[in-house]
Amino acid sequence: MTKFTTREKIKHLFGFPVIIASLGYFVDIYDLLLFGIVRISSLNDLGLEADTVGTLIINYQMIGLVLGGILWGVFGDKKGRLSVLFGSIIVYSLANIACGFLPQLDFADKGMIYAWLRFIAGIGLAGELGAGITLVSETLPKELRALGTSIVAGFGVLGAVVAQFTVELAGSWTTAYFIGGGLGLMLLVLRISVAESGMFQSVKEDKSISRGNFFAFFTSPKLFTKYVKCILIGVPIWYCIGILVFMANQFAPEMGIASIDPGKAIMWTYISTSVSDFGSGWFSHQLQSRKKAILYMLLFTLLGVTLLLFSGPKTENMYYFYCGWIGLGCGFWAMFVTVSAEQFGTNLRSTATTSVPNMVRGTVPIMLVGFDYFKASHSVINAAAIVGLVAFALGIYATLTISETHNRHMDFVES
Repeated sequence: MTKFTTREKIKHLFGFPVIIASLGYFVDIYDLLLFGIVRISSLNDLGLEADTVGTLIINYQMIGLVLGGILWGVFGDKKGRLSVLFGSIIVYSLANIACGFLPQLDFADKGMIYAWLRFIAGIGLAGELGAGITLVSETLPKELRALGTSIVAGFGVLGAVVAQFTVELAGSWTTAYFIGGGLGLMLLVLRISVAESGMFQSVKEDKSISRGNFFAFFTSPKLFTKYVKCILIGVPIWYCIGILVFMANQFAPEMGIASIDPGKAIMWTYISTSVSDFGSGWFSHQLQSRKKAILYMLLFTLLGVTLLLFSGPKTENMYYFYCGWIGLGCGFWAMFVTVSAEQFGTNLRSTATTSVPNMVRGTVPIMLVGFDYFKASHSVINAAAIVGLVAFALGIYATLTISETHNRHMDFVES
């Protein structure tokens, strides 16, 4: 194992690829979670039903993320990591700016226009994290890879916190959308100086290597198994975000709470997630294992979910406390995406790393359908518990059975 001096570590970990990927993920998270923060206020202002139409719009955005994950992932392996970093940010920045003009639209079904704009934004947002993590993973030495991706994720998730403060300080959800779109376009200028991955350039020059074949994940049993397990590891995170955090207001009546602000729930979740994301790389490094780090954090999250749902009557602030607990556990998001990058060869790495986290996000509509189905015959708390039991069981199984990738060399291809 190569030993690095403190100066060398700083040079690698705070180099341009890591900084640009971190800023990109920051804007990505800001725009991704902004609708969750302004869902109630924006839909009320537009004269729409917050829960029913809000669920529809979330589903549209998540479906956009799934399709965008496939599109940008393939594009990243065929055309390069930088092409995704440029293209995706243009799409979601313009879509978010368009969301800010929704109150001026008096000639159409605003609910469906809103849903389609979030769908387009979802397509754009899908490319940011995967391309950034892929580029950083292929640029940094293997000994520093987990620390680098943790910096990207740790700084990036602060975008959710800034989004909440932006809405509060601006006093207008439309202004928050304009700011998010503007930040993306400003970042676009900074990306001009980023260099392409050397590993990708080497593979690109070899015309005999097939690149970006998404269907390879479904024609090879080995690749399919790895791909599905990568997805399942991340499902508990978006169960927590999509149901316990986004839909926090629905739990208030059964918990004896007057009201819960989903925006504040998102903010407290992501404050602690940021701290945990920064620490997850160090945690993995100390354990010399990606799998152990993820498993321990999964179990910590599961304990927090259990206490949130079944520890009796609560106050609003106590609900936010448990959101913080859950966010602390969900900081393995950085490790989960890193594992996805490390599982696959250079010719499929972008396709996997970009599509996997978006496939995870795409399970939110499925979980929401299950949540709504069980609410018809069970309490809101029990409905959430049933869905959560399935999500965590699958996540823990996948973590235990996937191959260890700590210190794995990245310079290989899939045949």
